Amino acid sequence: MLKLDLKDRSFYNKLLSISIPIMLQNLISSVLNMVDTAMVGALGEAQIAAVGLANQVFFVFFLLIYGINSGCGIFIAQYWGSKDEENIKRTVGFSVVVGAVVGLVFTLIAIGLPRQIMQLFTTDNAVIEHGIMYMRYVSMSYLLTSVSIAYSFAARNIGDVKTPMIISTTSLIINGLLNFILIFGLLGFPRLEVAGAAIATVIARLFEALALIYWIYVLRKGKMLSPRLSDVKRLDMKFVKNIMITAIPVILNDVFWALGMTMYSAAYARIGTTAIASIQIANTIQNLFIVISIGLASSCAVMLGNEIGSDNKEKAIIYAKRFLLIGALAGFVLGVVLILISPIILIMFSNTLAVQQSAQKILWIMGIFLWARFMNNILIVGILRSGGDTTFSMILETCSVWLLGVPLAFAGALWWGFSVYLVYTLISLEELVKIYFGLGRVRSNRWVKDVR
Repeated sequence: MLKLDLKDRSFYNKLLSISIPIMLQNLISSVLNMVDTAMVGALGEAQIAAVGLANQVFFVFFLLIYGINSGCGIFIAQYWGSKDEENIKRTVGFSVVVGAVVGLVFTLIAIGLPRQIMQLFTTDNAVIEHGIMYMRYVSMSYLLTSVSIAYSFAARNIGDVKTPMIISTTSLIINGLLNFILIFGLLGFPRLEVAGAAIATVIARLFEALALIYWIYVLRKGKMLSPRLSDVKRLDMKFVKNIMITAIPVILNDVFWALGMTMYSAAYARIGTTAIASIQIANTIQNLFIVISIGLASSCAVMLGNEIGSDNKEKAIIYAKRFLLIGALAGFVLGVVLILISPIILIMFSNTLAVQQSAQKILWIMGIFLWARFMNNILIVGILRSGGDTTFSMILETCSVWLLGVPLAFAGALWWGFSVYLVYTLISLEELVKIYFGLGRVRSNRWVKDVR
């Protein structure tokens, strides 16, 4: 039975202490991203479409890195619950090394094959040229991003969410200010347009990575997150194999999900440049609301992982059901808010009337399905992954996207000739499928596993 039990103050105190900093960090990120999108949108439809499509490479990269660190985070949270600091360091060392390799590979791909990548999504030459320029610059941030995410995730899983929030927020503010200066050529700088947006991102990511390294290795504030070469050398095959058995399904899950989202973008692109621009704007606005589910799912993952690591499995099961109810209620309320205020937010985007009208309809659909997205974030990221049930979560999400979402997206865009908001409606049906099977798994209690 799902119930909130408002008398359990320790639960809510810990939930708020973890989730609020994460929510604030992601809210600031989403607000600044919305402002960035508006600035690029002021340059024209081709520019905003180009940045949206070029960022699909970063999107796949980010989800891969996210998967690696989510998998490692399962171990770090459980090691923290059992106070095993030595293995926390070894796990952080593993995530940094693997992340750096992935970052380097994606950098080389983006630099060497930008035209071929853009041509996968569109035949619009103006969009392709802007996208190539943006991708070649922004790819310099990939390696830096992999380092930042590794240390930030590790800090969160031992309960320190404030430090990553402060550093990331500062980085985002730097990014926003530099975007404003470099895109439009202010304060004596040249007008660089989409290239300026990419350069601003690289500088901000450099600051973020250096600040985290300084905090951990120089100030020694996060000393248990400071693996040295000796810790990396002690990554024996048994230890790596244990991590990979749990982490590989998470990585594959995020990669296949990211590729699915990329296929959605390809379907939107087949509808037209207006469709790409409108979905980019709508996603940017929706992200202002999704930050709440990210905070809830992150706090759920940490709290459940810590309880499982402390051998309090019954408490973890109770917490999981409580988080699901909180997520459903929060998603429903915020979905209504999104529908009501979306016309006001859209005013700040200086695009054509067709783009704004299309984005408005997409936002209405997003509001209707927001409760489902909240529950699925908590189901997959917060509950199944933290419990080590990563294979089931991979199968659930991958099948929902590729057996339902992607076929419906292309059927709607190519065969049935639907407009973009109707295609988005078809895609959103996958959220309901995930809820149905995910809730069944949670009720069975088979998701609770000690992975150490």
